[in-house]
Amino acid sequence: MAQEDVFKKIVSHCKEYGFVFPSSEIYDGLGAVYDYGQYGVELKNNIKKYWWDSMTLLHENVVGIDSAIFMHPAIWKASGHVDAFNDPLIDNKDSKKRYRADVLIEDYLARIDEKTAKEVAKAAKRFGDAFDETQFRNTNPRVLEYQQERDEAHARFAKALNDSNLEELRQIIVDAEIVCPISGSRNWTEVRQFNLMFSTDMGSTSEGAMKVYLRPETAQGIFVNFLNVQKTGRMKIPFGIAQIGKAFRNEIVARQFIFRMREFEQMEMQFFIRPGEEMEWFDRWKETRMRWHKSMGLGDGKYRFHDHDKLAHYANAATDIEFEMPFGFKEVEGVHSRTDFDLSQHEKYSGRKIQYFDPELNKSYTPYVIETSIGVDRVFLSIISGSYCEETLDNGESRVVLKLPPALAPVKLAVLPLVKKDGLPEKAGEIIDRLRFDFRCQYDEKDSIGKRYRRQDAIGTPYCITVDHDTLEDNCVTIRFRDTMKQERVCIDKLNEIIAGKVNMKNLLKKITG
Repeated sequence: MAQEDVFKKIVSHCKEYGFVFPSSEIYDGLGAVYDYGQYGVELKNNIKKYWWDSMTLLHENVVGIDSAIFMHPAIWKASGHVDAFNDPLIDNKDSKKRYRADVLIEDYLARIDEKTAKEVAKAAKRFGDAFDETQFRNTNPRVLEYQQERDEAHARFAKALNDSNLEELRQIIVDAEIVCPISGSRNWTEVRQFNLMFSTDMGSTSEGAMKVYLRPETAQGIFVNFLNVQKTGRMKIPFGIAQIGKAFRNEIVARQFIFRMREFEQMEMQFFIRPGEEMEWFDRWKETRMRWHKSMGLGDGKYRFHDHDKLAHYANAATDIEFEMPFGFKEVEGVHSRTDFDLSQHEKYSGRKIQYFDPELNKSYTPYVIETSIGVDRVFLSIISGSYCEETLDNGESRVVLKLPPALAPVKLAVLPLVKKDGLPEKAGEIIDRLRFDFRCQYDEKDSIGKRYRRQDAIGTPYCITVDHDTLEDNCVTIRFRDTMKQERVCIDKLNEIIAGKVNMKNLLKKITG
């Protein structure tokens, strides 16, 4: 099945089973804005708890805050967002559709990579165990031709980005013969910059109103509270400040479901360190964050690092952790060495001294910062994409199952009476009353037991408990495991132990620490 078709099925599945709905749908929706349904919000909250605990429980020197969405407008001038928070946009004159020029070129480079991968896959199939991939990549004429084409385009692309050369970005699109996905034509406008911040007015009268912004990132709320946290918490460098919160960007080219939205949620941690130690900490946090992602068990091969072609104005090193979505490898988290840019800028614009006195060095300095910034919605999409499976069973039937990490699953346990009589519903209710304080449980008595299993598979419930007539005699139930569909007869008294052994978030946290 084509990956595009898989992605459409995932989007449809999210709506059909209560994970994600188009926002304001009864009014025909609002572009690039989505609502999380009853199961989506549970999964999302579990993701946030997993991240929060991984930061604040596993690191004694990381604490959290919750800063306001509205902040003084001078903050965004100091951070550079007013002047430099732009995307390079280009329009196709025939389709009237607007695109990000850099994304068009990145997609072009990805298509070249796909061509190379297909050549390698064909050769591997042809030569079997005797296949030497490295030798093939270094000697095959077609692969070498693809690689040269990619290297030349990538070098031009990286230089154009770093030079902010909009004319060259357009020329790369023209030279690469990149077409509009809608019209199929190459009739492009010039490339121009577009600022992404939403603005509004704060004040009781129009004459006295002050222009403020919806924050495009949560990081600045951490920076302006650096001294507050450091002093009240008696924090010693190195230490970090974590935050989860909403951010807003006026994305003109919003697409790919919840991957790129105008209202989204971030989980960010700013780690304050001594100047000169940034590369050591940058590498350490890269590996720590990659372990966080891989511990979810979606497949180590689905993740990779991608170093930035263009560094932001505040950074001296930056990399993305990318996940293989149905539409290719895409960024889910960024790790950046932000130097002392932010604190220095806020010191300059506020007129307040923002420095740290280091008792070991006996001097004050402006700390450097390592940032880890992760999109909750993008991680949500990566988990759904990595968990979605369509399986053909031994009896010829098929099922759709979300093989979610058990600790993150919205519902941990479904309790199903075999029939709606003979005291079985009441016994099922007793079991739920017994377990509801430890696990999110769900009761379901409608339809056949097979259909009920399928419904729970579709929302990713790790365990189903069937209460039958024998339960009333032996106090045992049949427990069904989602991924294998294996069934076992177990005593009700052992349910808590069995389920907790798999769904406890400690299991994920222990994988990070090794």
